[in-house]
Amino acid sequence: MGHAASSRRGLAKSLCANVCTVLLSAGLAGCAAAGGASLPSRDDGITDVVASTPIIADIARHVAGDAARVTALIPNTADPHTYELTLRDVRNLANADIAFNNGLLLEQQSVLRTMDNGVLPGTEVVALADVAANQGATVIPLVENMALDTVWLGLRAQGIGARHGGSAHSEVHLSVTDVEGPGDAAAYITGTFGQPEIFFNSRDGFDASRGYEGDTATLPVDAHTHMSWSFSKPGTYTLHLSASLVPDEGKPPEHIADQTVRFTVGTEDGASKKIDSGHYDIAVNADDNSINLVGDGGTIDPKKAVVSVPNQTLQPIPGDPNFRFLGTAGDETYLLPQAVLGKHVHGELDPHLWHNAKNAMAYVKVIRDKLIAVDPEHAADYQQNARTYLDELDRLDREIKRQVDTIPEARRHLVTAHDGYAYFAVAYGLDVAGFVTPNPEIEPSTRDLVSLTRTLENLKVPAVFIEPTMAGRTRELQQIADRLGVSVCQIRSDTLDDTAPTYVDLMRTNAESMANCLSGA
Repeated sequence: MGHAASSRRGLAKSLCANVCTVLLSAGLAGCAAAGGASLPSRDDGITDVVASTPIIADIARHVAGDAARVTALIPNTADPHTYELTLRDVRNLANADIAFNNGLLLEQQSVLRTMDNGVLPGTEVVALADVAANQGATVIPLVENMALDTVWLGLRAQGIGARHGGSAHSEVHLSVTDVEGPGDAAAYITGTFGQPEIFFNSRDGFDASRGYEGDTATLPVDAHTHMSWSFSKPGTYTLHLSASLVPDEGKPPEHIADQTVRFTVGTEDGASKKIDSGHYDIAVNADDNSINLVGDGGTIDPKKAVVSVPNQTLQPIPGDPNFRFLGTAGDETYLLPQAVLGKHVHGELDPHLWHNAKNAMAYVKVIRDKLIAVDPEHAADYQQNARTYLDELDRLDREIKRQVDTIPEARRHLVTAHDGYAYFAVAYGLDVAGFVTPNPEIEPSTRDLVSLTRTLENLKVPAVFIEPTMAGRTRELQQIADRLGVSVCQIRSDTLDDTAPTYVDLMRTNAESMANCLSGA
C-alpha cells in the first residue's frame, strides 16, 4: 500500500469519527463500530472495494479473491431502483479504496450522489455500464414507446423503367387488389396537419372496373414514402399487389409485376423470415419488373418473409372523424406506425447489461484493471482470478444458449412484470413479447393491461415471469395469467437471494426457469 493510500486511510478515520460524533449528538444511530474485519476499515491495510449492488459485489469478489475486501451497499433482495443508503453505508464509502456502481440510472440518483460525494478525494467511483463498452460490452437503447419498437414499412419506386418507355418524369402506380385475412386492413399517410391520406382500405372493397381507384398509391420514379398500416383483428393477412408504370402523362400504364405480401398480426409464423425491426419498403422496381421488400437487411422476396405486427401495436382508434375509415372511435386496431425519425428511442441506454453473460465478462475486465491500478502489489492475483472467472462466465454463456435452445421456437416469448430482460432476450434468442410497465415504479394503465392480455392470448404464451422480490407489486400480471390459465414462474433481475446467491446462480436459475416453463416441462 503506497503512502497516498495510507494517508487517505488516516484521513478517513478522522472524518468518520467527526461525522459520527455530530450524528450521534443529534440522536441518530448507525455509526457504531462495525465490529469485525468484514466491513471496510482503514486500520488493517486491506484494499477495500465498495460496490453498489449485490450482483456487482459478487462479480468484484471473484476478481478480488483474497487480495481485497468487497462490500455491497445494497443488501440481497433489496431493489436497487428504490434502495436508500444508511449511515453505515456512508461510513463504508469513506473507507473505500475504490467503488463500483452500475450507472445508467439503475441505482437511485441519491445513491449515485452519495457514492460520488462519500468517498475520499482521489478515490475513484466507476460506473461499470458507462465504460464496459470499451471492454466489448453490447448496450441496448431504451425504447420510448413500445408501439414504435416495430418495423417501419413504407413504399418505394426504384428505377425509371426504360424498357417501358419510362423516364425521370414517369410515375409508378401500386394497387392493392385484394386482402385475405380475419379482419379489415388499411394503410395511410399522415400529412403535415394530421390529415390521413388513404392508400387502401379493405372495408369498402376493391373495384377492378374502376382501376382500383381509392386503393392505389402513386409515386414518382425513385421516390419513397412512409406509411401507417392498420389491422382490425389478429391473424395472418395477405395483401395482393399489382404495379404499373405510367411512362408519361396521358399514356396508358405498362404492367410491371404482381406480388403478395403477408403480415402476421399479433401472432407468429415460424416457417418464414420475420421482418420485425428496422426500415423496410414494399419496393416496385420498374427496371427488373419486380416487387420486393427492400430495407436494412437488403432485398427480400416477399414470398419468403412475413411482416410482423406485434401485440404492443394494439391501440384505440382516434376519435377524430378523419380516422373513421379505420372503424369506430375507441375500438382497438393493430397499427404499424408511420416512421418518424428521432422519435423511436430515448437517448438513454438500458442499464441491465449483466443479463448477457458476455457483458458481465466486460465488467470483470473493467474491475480487474481498476483493482490493478489501485493495488498493483496484487496485480498477478487479480489477473489470475479474472482469467478463472472469465472462463466460468464463458461456460455459463454457452450453457444458457443450450438451455434456451431446448425451448420450441414458437414458445420463445418472454412476458415479465417490467422491462428488464432485453439483454437476455437479444443474447440468447428470445422475444420480449410484453411486460406490465417499463419501470416497476410506474403503475400500468388500462391500455397496458389490455395490450398484455392480447399478447398472451394471441401468442398462446405458456408462462409469464415474476421476480420474487416484486411479488407484492405484480398482482396485475398474476391476475391476467390466472384468468387465462397461464403459468406464473419466477425470474430474477436486479439482486441476489438465498436461491441465487451469486451472479452465476442468478443467470443459471433464470435460464432453467425459462426452459422449464416455456417448454411446458
